[in-house]
Amino acid sequence: MDLQYWAGTDVGRKRTDNEDNFLIDKDLRLFVVADGMGGHASGEIASAMAVHTVREVVAAEGDILEAYDDADPRCHVEVCTLLEYAVHRACLDIFQKAAVEPEKRGMGTTIVVLFIIGARGFIAYVGDSRIYLLRGGVVYQLTEDHSLRNELIRMGKISEDEFESSPYAKLKNAMTRAVGVYETVEVDTLDFDIIPGDSFLLCSDGLYEYLHETDIANTIGLPEVQEIPGQLIELANTRGGKDNISAIVVQTVGDDAEHERAAEINFTLDTLKQVPLFGELSYQQLVRIMNLASVRPLNAAEMLFEQGDDSRDMYVILRGSVKLAADGVTLAELGPGDHAGEMGLLDDHPRDETALVTESGKALRIGRREFEQIIRKEPPLAVKLLWSITKALAERLRTTRERLGTADVSGAPDPVGTQVVDLTGEIELTPTE
Repeated sequence: MDLQYWAGTDVGRKRTDNEDNFLIDKDLRLFVVADGMGGHASGEIASAMAVHTVREVVAAEGDILEAYDDADPRCHVEVCTLLEYAVHRACLDIFQKAAVEPEKRGMGTTIVVLFIIGARGFIAYVGDSRIYLLRGGVVYQLTEDHSLRNELIRMGKISEDEFESSPYAKLKNAMTRAVGVYETVEVDTLDFDIIPGDSFLLCSDGLYEYLHETDIANTIGLPEVQEIPGQLIELANTRGGKDNISAIVVQTVGDDAEHERAAEINFTLDTLKQVPLFGELSYQQLVRIMNLASVRPLNAAEMLFEQGDDSRDMYVILRGSVKLAADGVTLAELGPGDHAGEMGLLDDHPRDETALVTESGKALRIGRREFEQIIRKEPPLAVKLLWSITKALAERLRTTRERLGTADVSGAPDPVGTQVVDLTGEIELTPTE
């Protein structure tokens, strides 16, 4: 996949020094933006150390890059770990420099990293600089600000609209994480499929604070990529320019074979967006779900799982259809966008129903182990998923009861009563004599 890119930085209208730094390594396909803090000279030093240290660490790991395989999830983990380590190294170097030069004590920097290898993108970030993706005319923010403002909003302490008029407004630029202020820092990473036509914007807050999503959508996909950063910087300056402004724009170009792959990726993401279970997830969180799932073909007449077995997988139907049944009673007919087996992710009870493929197609499989890993690592995502699963099970239970309430059980072999097992336990039905 070919890339085209351009970058720009500007001191802005209010500052006298530029504490932003950026780096592009065309051979590594590595792109970095850092926004320094710490006052005159110190912020600029911290951001410069960060971008160069990240580049040096990545370049030194040739073995990992040479062994990389797009199709191997273990390689994805290795590259994410490499980027995380690179930012940790930068953090330690900055902190140690400030420790021996007292005038630089407290200096730090935000950082966003985009690393493209094969047909996959990897990002690492700390602080409130951002990476945006433009895909299919829609803008997605791939990073999450590590700021007091965002943390308060995320925790539900205050709404986005209320923040500017709240007592917290004067702390809107306060960071909850930064590179170099302390000896270590928590680094967030994400990996995802890249498709032809994707455009990325890496930028400091001096730019995005003046941009609407429509500004990003209308500019970063334009064909003259070398003009885009300058246009964005001019726009930010025209609207105030109160901070340093930096931008890197990266665009992807591919052939027909890659366009076919892109169509399949878009189809899968579009299907996931329509699944009620994932309805509250951000684009970034949907990507995390895709990363822990594997594609499984569905063949007509095969069993995904059977009543009484101990399988622990959940399936999201992408194409085809699946019938859920228990004790000979059909509970549900599932099609694209529906899901089955979610209780296997939550408890160790044997399956209460059988899932039979009635029309060939394809599904995403999410295993218990992968689900537990993301639940432990991503608390905000865990809350959304567990709440959605609870609502889905409640709706499934209502549907099941309605079906069983109208089922003809007069021919049941048990003269006393017939037991039918649903998703949440046992419902005992006693036929009228």
